[in-house]
Amino acid sequence: MTADEIMTTDLVTVEETTTIGEAYRLLSELSIRHLPVCTGGEIAGMLSDRDFRSLGLDAVTDMSRMDDLTARMSGPVSNLMSGGILTVDRGAEVKEIIDLMVDEKVGAVPVVDGDSNELVGLVSYVDVLRALRESLD
Repeated sequence: MTADEIMTTDLVTVEETTTIGEAYRLLSELSIRHLPVCTGGEIAGMLSDRDFRSLGLDAVTDMSRMDDLTARMSGPVSNLMSGGILTVDRGAEVKEIIDLMVDEKVGAVPVVDGDSNELVGLVSYVDVLRALRESLD
């Protein structure tokens, strides 16, 4: 089984200049955990729900903290995203993807076209579990 067979292809992505606030709104409204950041169709970074937890959104208790948070939320996602993203090709075996996710402690891996390096999908732990479940039937 390969990435091409289990990946999610209906992706929501943002550009590096998208505000952190807009990216947070997308994650919340769409109930997703991973948001690829692209530049010209190529993967530039990744935002996850964990990145937003680091902002302390639930811990705003005074106005000075609120002012700081408001300023950060209006900044670009490039200030928050994880760069140096590990990717896999469409033909990557699921076993290889699982090993990568476990070794790197990530919940999703972008899938890129080997020729153009364009983002074509995303394999998350949910996709892997779904594929495993289907194989058990």
